[in-house]
Amino acid sequence: MKICPSVLSDIDAIMAIYDHARQLMRESGNSVQWVNGYPQRSLIEEDIRKGVHYSVFDDNGLVAVFTLIVGDDPTYGVIEGEWLNSQPYGTIHRIGSASRRGGVLHEVLAWSSANVISNIRIDTHADNAPMLHLLKKEGFDYCGIIYVADGTPRKAFQRQYETGC
Repeated sequence: MKICPSVLSDIDAIMAIYDHARQLMRESGNSVQWVNGYPQRSLIEEDIRKGVHYSVFDDNGLVAVFTLIVGDDPTYGVIEGEWLNSQPYGTIHRIGSASRRGGVLHEVLAWSSANVISNIRIDTHADNAPMLHLLKKEGFDYCGIIYVADGTPRKAFQRQYETGC
């Protein structure tokens, strides 16, 4: 797989990935996350312009998308629980897959930790069973509950990847 910054000319394909991800959430029993068209096209276009949105390609085209923001995330400033550390971190948001192949989250995390930042935080809704399973599989530690902008709770996780020799 190849990961590179997303480009605005791919916005329709990117939004199709998010449509598919919302559908998978509903099919797996998660009816409360990514509602009302979230993530909106305008938000993704802004992420692309800021250079924090990435596209994942395989030999058959676009397979996944995600946002990776390095620096303090306001929604992570208050946690009911405790982060693993207070070192600089990156946050993965808005990850979605076309479901054509497995291992996408693993590839995204490996690339992110090797190329951008090794201290990664991520959150998801308590009803997002597939993501909760994958985060456990990927070695993330559950740190507690955070609240997103609309006030709803999310389970928050962190993993510090090994760096160096």
